[in-house]
Amino acid sequence: MRLLALGGAGAMGRAAARVAAALPDVHELVVADLDLDAARRAAAALSADAPVPVRAARVDVTEQRALHAALADADAVLNTVGPYYRYGLDVLRAAIRTGTHYLDICDDWEPTLAMLDLDDRARAAGVRALLGMGASPGVSNLLAARAAARLDTLTDVYTAWPVDVGPEPDASLSDPDGAVSAAAVHWMQQISGTVATVEGGRLVRRPPLRPVTLDLPGGHHGTAYTVGHPEPVTLHRSLRPGGDAANLMVVRAGTAAYLDVLRADLDAGRLTNETAAADLDHPTVRRTLRAAARAPRLRGPGTLPPFFAAATGTRDGRPAAALAHLRGAEALLADMARATGVPAALGLAQLLDGTVRPAGVHPPEAVVDGERFFADLARECPGVEVVEEL
Repeated sequence: MRLLALGGAGAMGRAAARVAAALPDVHELVVADLDLDAARRAAAALSADAPVPVRAARVDVTEQRALHAALADADAVLNTVGPYYRYGLDVLRAAIRTGTHYLDICDDWEPTLAMLDLDDRARAAGVRALLGMGASPGVSNLLAARAAARLDTLTDVYTAWPVDVGPEPDASLSDPDGAVSAAAVHWMQQISGTVATVEGGRLVRRPPLRPVTLDLPGGHHGTAYTVGHPEPVTLHRSLRPGGDAANLMVVRAGTAAYLDVLRADLDAGRLTNETAAADLDHPTVRRTLRAAARAPRLRGPGTLPPFFAAATGTRDGRPAAALAHLRGAEALLADMARATGVPAALGLAQLLDGTVRPAGVHPPEAVVDGERFFADLARECPGVEVVEEL
């Protein structure tokens, strides 16, 4: 198959393309980016190790004619162009029109809802589309499915990812050229306004950064904070929790306080997503002082794992909780591009070989073979394994 790596010159696109180039179903790789020179550099670097031909192309996803032409020339597309609340829906629509199988790392809940609504169109076109196949969402969804499978009935389900705890995170929110990254802009979108969560089995919208205190198996206890990610949207459909579901940030109280200051200024119109992301990379004195006043009122992560999924419900007729998290993933989680790109490529392997079925638009937990995925992840990242606790 000819694979189009859309946004393949970016950090996450390169990480995914490097693994994807070695997949048995990939016979040619096209690295496409708005910046043709960057695409050429990425293609040249990948060619050194890739067992298949790699070439570069310029594609602007906002130019419909060029986007359709690039998709029509490919059997499948790996879309890493973000933020997805701006670009994701249009790229999927175009892929359905051209009959191109689709995978992305969409981490915005708003376009996820809209893209799931394209399921009938994708089925009619024979297109298989896999949404949110990164770390969170992606690995987190598959961990949630593992935790839920240990219970007879499901009440609550939470997924969580680390901000400033556990492995040392990437040092900067800026791209090499100094511009704030799409990931940082996405983050500001998802800590402001309202975000999707599940309450009492119903999908609702609530302000983000709400504290959730958890007592989990294995003696794990602490507080994490809600953020707008797609997991509640898709887990609500696939696992159907009868209680609550949310995606959480495992974050220190001081950082949560600073994010809350940014949230207030975003909601008041004093910041845009771009200026808020730049401010977070280089905090101002005034906002730092405001955050310092709020921090003592907030609780920290305690002994929560940095990256996990947890479920509550019943087992053998009694209340029970289940926890699924990754052991040995410190190096993977410290590199956001690799932590997102490697799972995307491993999900792509199942999309290309037909494991992901039927045609339609799917979240990871609905169609990805979790046992195979985590075995592949352990081979790609030695030492990483799933730990389940009851």
